[in-house]
Amino acid sequence: MSSLVGKKAPSFKANAVVNGVEIAENFSLDQYLNKKYVVFFFYPKDFTFVCPTELHAFQEKLKEFESRNCAVVACSTDTEESHWGWLQMEKKAGGIKGVTYPIVADTTKTISLAYGTLFGDYDVAENGDLIATGPMIAFRGLYLIDKNGVVRHQLINDLPLGRNVDETLRMVDALQFFEENGEVCPANWTKGSEGMKDTHAGVADYLSKH
Repeated sequence: MSSLVGKKAPSFKANAVVNGVEIAENFSLDQYLNKKYVVFFFYPKDFTFVCPTELHAFQEKLKEFESRNCAVVACSTDTEESHWGWLQMEKKAGGIKGVTYPIVADTTKTISLAYGTLFGDYDVAENGDLIATGPMIAFRGLYLIDKNGVVRHQLINDLPLGRNVDETLRMVDALQFFEENGEVCPANWTKGSEGMKDTHAGVADYLSKH
């Protein structure tokens, strides 16, 4: 699948666990449209090893994201009941108790497929249904979505490679800096650094040449 950057984030409705305890039906990212930025990230499976380190890392930085008017939402192909059970397990036992941001249950695998992060062996039937010929889980996909619902940053890691949450925050800062100042962000830009003036006909023209 081609990159989603610059395109509308695929819409979906699915069950999710919110606030660590409540199972919500028909959860959708559409609730954030015109209100918040969204970091939407996929992880492979509940009750694993690298995954809880990532989920706890995002929780530890959650106030930082919220201070930037940015929601954090996770997703895997496990069921909402599996998510709920993992959320009740203490961190020292390998659980994710204390995580409060929503965790979506992509039990049909269609969300992972739409975002281009589905890993495994499968075919797609003529009616669009997935036919599994082997395990189907999500790669470590991450998408930064602006308030208009457009994907502005996309990252997909292979299963063994955990992500850097501080880099995700940096990308939120970079996007908001560009929107607020109309200046582009050079390599290794961090919040508080200077941007670069767009001296060409427009930012899109500038980016197309660099």
